[in-house]
Amino acid sequence: MRVSSALRTRLLAVLAAVATVVAGLSVRALTDGWFGKYAGDALYTVLVYALIVLVWPRVSPVRAAAGALAFSWVIEFAQLTSIPAALSEVSVAARLVLGSTFGAADLVAYAVGAVLTAAAHTLLRRIRSAEEGRGQRGSAA
Repeated sequence: MRVSSALRTRLLAVLAAVATVVAGLSVRALTDGWFGKYAGDALYTVLVYALIVLVWPRVSPVRAAAGALAFSWVIEFAQLTSIPAALSEVSVAARLVLGSTFGAADLVAYAVGAVLTAAAHTLLRRIRSAEEGRGQRGSAA
């Protein structure tokens, strides 16, 4: 049975999202200081990227990165208001999604997450394309 490219991409996006959540929660729980904080921020954007790919499996890496980065920055800038902090006080889920306090350095961590994820996505696409090309040449012989 041949799995469509879109379905395969969606399955990989779900796996990436689950792995990212586990990695993000683990990093925050097991590390202290700047590494834990900013790795968690970068992984936040990685998760948003994976969710974008889940919804739009044919999205280009650049567009997925731009969307994930824009979403992450909007959430961060929203922290300049009192709304995320108030919601974070009453809900753990809101705290994980919205945060509570604005930090300019977080914007850089989100950008790092977006760029690294787009690079990995581009590499995976090239590998898959090369494998498909070899498969087509092999079947034509």
